[in-house]
Amino acid sequence: MHVLALSILAEISAVEAGILAAGIAGGVAVGIVVRASLERLKRGALEKELEASRTAARAEAEKIVAQAEAQAKSEFISRREKFDSETASARKEVRAEEKRLAKREDMIDQKLETINAKERMVEAAQNGVREREKALVNKDRQLNEIIAKQKSQLLKVANLPMDEARRIVLERVEKDMERESAQLIQRKLEQANEEAESRAREIIVTAIQRYASDHTTVSTVSTVDIPSDDMKGRIIGREGRNIRAFEKASGVDVIVDDTPGVVVVSSFDPVRREVARKSLERLIQDGRIHPTRIEEILAAPEKEVQKEIHQHGKQAMLDTKIRGLHGKLVDLLGRLYLRTSYGQNVLKHSIEVAYLSQIIAEELGFNGQTARRCGLLHDIGKAVDHEVEGGHPQIGADLLKRYGERDEIVNVAGSHHGDLEAKNVYVPIVAAADAISASRPGARRESLERYVQRLEKLEAIATTFEGVNHAYAIQAGREVRVIVDPSGVDDRLSAKVARDIARRIEEEMEYPGEVKVTLVRELRCVEYAR
Repeated sequence: MHVLALSILAEISAVEAGILAAGIAGGVAVGIVVRASLERLKRGALEKELEASRTAARAEAEKIVAQAEAQAKSEFISRREKFDSETASARKEVRAEEKRLAKREDMIDQKLETINAKERMVEAAQNGVREREKALVNKDRQLNEIIAKQKSQLLKVANLPMDEARRIVLERVEKDMERESAQLIQRKLEQANEEAESRAREIIVTAIQRYASDHTTVSTVSTVDIPSDDMKGRIIGREGRNIRAFEKASGVDVIVDDTPGVVVVSSFDPVRREVARKSLERLIQDGRIHPTRIEEILAAPEKEVQKEIHQHGKQAMLDTKIRGLHGKLVDLLGRLYLRTSYGQNVLKHSIEVAYLSQIIAEELGFNGQTARRCGLLHDIGKAVDHEVEGGHPQIGADLLKRYGERDEIVNVAGSHHGDLEAKNVYVPIVAAADAISASRPGARRESLERYVQRLEKLEAIATTFEGVNHAYAIQAGREVRVIVDPSGVDDRLSAKVARDIARRIEEEMEYPGEVKVTLVRELRCVEYAR
């Protein structure tokens, strides 16, 4: 029994041990499976986290790269602007140096011309002295011969009878009277010429005094103000499309340079230039700039300019009290308002010549009305001389003859510059009035250019001295204000520099009155408290 019980217990223990072993093995297998699942879940989470980190890192890298590119671009632009400014400054200095060298060359050329002129004067004076010496020798020889002849004649007279001696004396007196009468006639002719010249000068001075006119300031180049560089770019258009269309439609040249805020309109035809200037101003105001709009805009200013031309012609007729002009001549007169000659407005010049011609003609006793008409129309050919071949005198004569003007007026227009034969007295009258109008101070640009050259030469002389920073010609060239470097020029040296500048001006320039040299030495110290 006990044995059976023990065997049963042993079998039960073996079964339990098998079951326990099987349970342990199953638990181990389940643990392995669970662990593997947990490992896969962790790996997936880690991969997702790693992918998110990679995405964030990639975005951060792209952001850093973009910031670096922007910073590099900004640095490039700033350096490029700095380079451009330094290059522009260097170019400006080079141009200033070239201008200064050109002025020095001009000064040297002027000195050489002065020296050559003085040499020629000295040579002429020496030739004159030699000629006078020769003349004195000849006169001395002639006097000796005359004395010898007189002595021989006296000896003959002493041995001649009374009648023969009287005849010889009368012949000598007659010869002396002929010589004296010839000298008297010569003196009278010279006196008459002097009186005629004086009278002519008096007539011209009277005419100038009785007619007063303003100075001419009209320029031959039309400029249009541009509000901004952006507008200038719109005028040019993409690849120059707009500016080419404008030039083709208007028949002018548009010059767009580096000058800020300005566009230059250039054309040989003053009417076209004025139409283009007005059209360009309207395009800028309108803002819509393209080839189609350009053609639309050009139509209206052309009519306005033609109307203004006609008004100027009518106003010139009213100012000069001229009547009966052909309508075409009125328009041609108006076109002269847009024409300049050496900076002088041709229409104003013609009106001035008309008044001067009338004054001179009336002083000489001729018809002032005819002279005034001749003076007004004498340059009518300049209105179309860029369209018709030939000089403006011949063109003007042909126009006046075509539109029914009188022969004397036609002859004045054709011969006032000596191109044709003068056939009436009004030709020299108009020629004199033309010369007066063109040569009076302020009439033409040449006098202004000489004035500007004088001021520039004053400043150039002052700036050639060491230590001078700036020089300014003021008071119409009667004073030069010189600013020196205080660190390089002390108080004692300042007086010497001013004196040397004054001496150079005396040696190298010709000027009326005196030129005051004012030297300024000022030391400025500037500090900032922050």
